[in-house]
Amino acid sequence: MKKSLGSFPGVYPMPVLMVAAYDENGKVNVMNAAWGMICAMDKIALFIDEEHKTTQNLLKAKSFTVSIADKAHMDAADFFGIATGNKMADKFERTGYHAVKSDVVNAPVIDEFPYVMECELAEVIDTENMYAIVGRIVDTKAEESILDEKDKVEVDKLQALIFDQFKHGYFITGEQVGKAWNAGKDLFGG
Repeated sequence: MKKSLGSFPGVYPMPVLMVAAYDENGKVNVMNAAWGMICAMDKIALFIDEEHKTTQNLLKAKSFTVSIADKAHMDAADFFGIATGNKMADKFERTGYHAVKSDVVNAPVIDEFPYVMECELAEVIDTENMYAIVGRIVDTKAEESILDEKDKVEVDKLQALIFDQFKHGYFITGEQVGKAWNAGKDLFGG
């Protein structure tokens, strides 16, 4: 028997995405966003509040990057989620992290995170029920240390953080238990 938990936004797993943009002076802002997902083969949607400093910056710059946080950088990833650039002018600098300008969009690439999508602002969705930033992914870069021999990301090497909305914990991705577009094929029968 299922027990009612009330209205709760319980989806698992949720990504731990580092969204980065420059302000009007070229200063780096980074935020932690768990409410984001790929929405087309070349697009990512971020369901983030428009009051965030990073949101305001990416709207002005019309570009941003999205990195996947990893286990090795969990402390800074969490800090980027609990500190606000609206109140802490040196938020990025406090981590000691480094950024370089993307070679394809006007946005910072955070050196420490091993995987990044470089995006142009494609659309802002602002309705009564949703505020979302949609980015067109212009390029994706990954450290060679997380790639296999066919230049595909090895999730066990990436050790991507995933967020547990139920108990507010971080986990890392683990073992593969099946193959997509294959695990259910026997249910077709005959």
